[in-house]
Amino acid sequence: MLNDEPDPRTPPEAAGDPPARPNGWLLLIYRIPSEPTRLRAAVWRRLKGLGAIYLQNSAAALPAGPAAERALRKLRREIIEMGGTAVLMSCGVLVGEAEVLAAFQAARDDEYEEIIDKCQDFLAQLEKEYRAEHFTYAELEENEEDLVKLRNWLAKITDRDVFGAPKRAATLEALATCEHALEEYAARVYAEEAESQ
Repeated sequence: MLNDEPDPRTPPEAAGDPPARPNGWLLLIYRIPSEPTRLRAAVWRRLKGLGAIYLQNSAAALPAGPAAERALRKLRREIIEMGGTAVLMSCGVLVGEAEVLAAFQAARDDEYEEIIDKCQDFLAQLEKEYRAEHFTYAELEENEEDLVKLRNWLAKITDRDVFGAPKRAATLEALATCEHALEEYAARVYAEEAESQ
C-alpha cells in the first residue's frame, strides 16, 4: 500500500499485534411504535448493517468511534422522526466486558462464515463451468462480477471487525483461493478463445 495505514485484509494477529481491546462502547436504547412493523425491521437492518450487537431487546451496542457515533446519532434522529424514542450513550462495561466482546466477535465470525460459504459456492460455480466447458468472456465477466461482490462484502465486514475476529484469516484464505481459481479460469478462457480464432 502507498500510505502508512495497515492493510485491512491483514488480521491483527498476522501483523504480530494482539487483538485490540474496546475503548468504550456506544449504546443505543430505543423504542419504536409496534405498527407498522416495517419500522422495527428497518432499524434492526440498519443496526445489523453497522455491526451492532443486541445486549437485549432494543439495546444495541457498537465499539466507540467517530464513524459509529455519527451513524448512531443519525439513526437516533430517524427513530425519533418515526415517532419513537431513543437515547445514545457512551459507556464502559464495568463487569461482563468479555461477554460483550465475545458477542461482538461471534457476530463478525458469523458474517465471515457466510463469506466462506459464498466462496465455496463460487468455486462450485467455476467447477460447473469447467464440466460444461463454458469458456467464454461472458461467463468470465459474470464470475468476475461475483468475485467483486465478495470482495466488497468482505471489505464491509473487515471495517466492522475492529478487534480481529478469529475467522478473519480463514475468510481471507477462502477469498484468495477464489481469486486464484478465477485467474486459472481466465487463462483457460483466453486459451480457448485464441484457439477458436
